[in-house]
Amino acid sequence: MESAGLHQLIYNSIMKCDIDLRKDMFGNICLSGGTTTLTGFADRIQKELRRGKVITSPEQKICVWVGGSILASLSRFQNRWVSKEKYEEKGSSVIHECI
Repeated sequence: MESAGLHQLIYNSIMKCDIDLRKDMFGNICLSGGTTTLTGFADRIQKELRRGKVITSPEQKICVWVGGSILASLSRFQNRWVSKEKYEEKGSSVIHECI
């Protein structure tokens, strides 16, 4: 089974946005997560998109963790926690009870 490349997924996602937002969206493609730190990754995405601006951050490896920790600290997120016991009891399907 063949899947679209990451550059195509980015493009398709932006094209689903309101037309007035697309220019800004293409101008601010921010990579985060450990895999995006692979040598040449950002350059390849930039080249394959042939438009927009791909940006990275010195904290790129930990951005996902920081975002998750901020989300987890929000009061409205507290009822969505899954305990180890509940996960062991119900398995990965327990996530459907939390969303």
